[in-house]
Amino acid sequence: MMKVLCPTVFTLNINGEDRRVSVKPSDTLLHTLRQELGLTGAKPGCENGDCGACTVLVDHLPIKSCLMLTVEAVDKKILTVEGLQNAPIQKAFVENFGFQCGYCTSGFLMVCHSLAHMHPNASDATIEAWLQSNICRCTSYEEIEAAIKSILNINE
Repeated sequence: MMKVLCPTVFTLNINGEDRRVSVKPSDTLLHTLRQELGLTGAKPGCENGDCGACTVLVDHLPIKSCLMLTVEAVDKKILTVEGLQNAPIQKAFVENFGFQCGYCTSGFLMVCHSLAHMHPNASDATIEAWLQSNICRCTSYEEIEAAIKSILNINE
């Protein structure tokens, strides 16, 4: 006989606020953010960790939320694109036309936000390596690279 797993209530720290959620053990963080909390900035794309549209920051690191179970996020700090609220990278994306259709943009914003904080003097190679974690099907990466470079402390 198959055992049915009931939802469990957890508290998640999302965008600096504790939020109670009822989730099944198999629920991904992406599902919980979108379906349970109404935070739709992280997008379902490939749902196997390749495209990066679902990227959020967990303890300041970019994580593909489609691959992380919600229960793994308990006791961690989660930042979604909704929590950026006028971060410099958002303005940089607008000024450098770092998006077209916008579907992948939230994932790129999260990766670039983390990169700017972890590597404020990032080299071109470091920027390229970080951006490889996400896929944009509409634009070249030149505009995205220009956006991140515009907020880094790079001496050119």
